[in-house]
Amino acid sequence: MTEPVPVLSVEGLRAAHGAREVLRGVDLQLAPGELCALMGVSGAGKSTVLRAIAALQPFTAGRIVAGGVPLAPGPLPPESRLRPLRSVVGMVFQAHSLFDHLTVRENVTLAPLHALGWSRDRADGAALELLSTLGVAARADAYPRHLSGGESQRVAIARALAPGPRLLLMDEPTSALDPARRGALGDTLRALARQGRALLVATHDVEFARAHCDRVAVLADGAVVEHGVARDVLDRPAHTATRALLLAEPTTSPVEANPWT
Repeated sequence: MTEPVPVLSVEGLRAAHGAREVLRGVDLQLAPGELCALMGVSGAGKSTVLRAIAALQPFTAGRIVAGGVPLAPGPLPPESRLRPLRSVVGMVFQAHSLFDHLTVRENVTLAPLHALGWSRDRADGAALELLSTLGVAARADAYPRHLSGGESQRVAIARALAPGPRLLLMDEPTSALDPARRGALGDTLRALARQGRALLVATHDVEFARAHCDRVAVLADGAVVEHGVARDVLDRPAHTATRALLLAEPTTSPVEANPWT
């Protein structure tokens, strides 16, 4: 039986912030339907990996193929040349980054209308279907300032999914969530993976990764130093960076009655 073509292939990825080299040769692959946690302590370079894959940050060496779209080292291409990538890669930022002056519906339809050239009817239909699936259709005409934290997160996921990407990137999605919300988010991501999408979640949340992810890749010293089945890696760590991650003090928040409010 042939192996499925990876949705994401990262080979020898190197990137710098100014004079400081942050990534020194990251290798990573994701298959369709796979939910992978990219883990590491704060400052390990997790967000840099995501931003390079999404063509939001240049990289200096290596190769990225995301959803069949290749990216090469050097300056970022103009946005006009990134339309193929924007249709296959979606990203949910840590702070959600919704546009305050736009309604929920307008936030979700922004990329399909202006980056992909969809008609208004097509974009609106896709937006309302996604918002309904994620349980926030009733908030379609609300502005972000009127949303709860959980609602904002679901709208951000809907916005990332609107173009129908094969790959979804998420940056520290559980950083401000209590345990009930983390569980609800994990269930949502597992459902997206069952649809055949590949998901790469940058996180230092060990319990979330253990409970919901298929695989873990641990980033340290600018490279992936340990990877494998999530429970195997996290229950029997082989690398000092993984053990340091497991010893890190967890962040907790008060539990709320409604996991999505």
